[in-house]
Amino acid sequence: MKTLVIAGLSLGLCASVAWADEPVSPDEAEEIQAALLMWDCEGGEMEKERHNRPTYEVDDALCENGEFDFKLDHEFRIMVATRY
Repeated sequence: MKTLVIAGLSLGLCASVAWADEPVSPDEAEEIQAALLMWDCEGGEMEKERHNRPTYEVDDALCENGEFDFKLDHEFRIMVATRY
């Protein structure tokens, strides 16, 4: 039982490291900004989340009609836009 608990904790720690947010590359930032321009938005803080396929998040993008957070898929298509 003790071995099972230790194995479970180790797996959990490895999974949390693999799912951590990381900075986007300059090429990824360019693709993200191109997608945001379609919504008349720009800027924001960008992060990449590693899953089976990466997804991207943009917080606090400035748009003509307010401030938005975005979530983009691995092909830089906007999946979710949240307005403050």
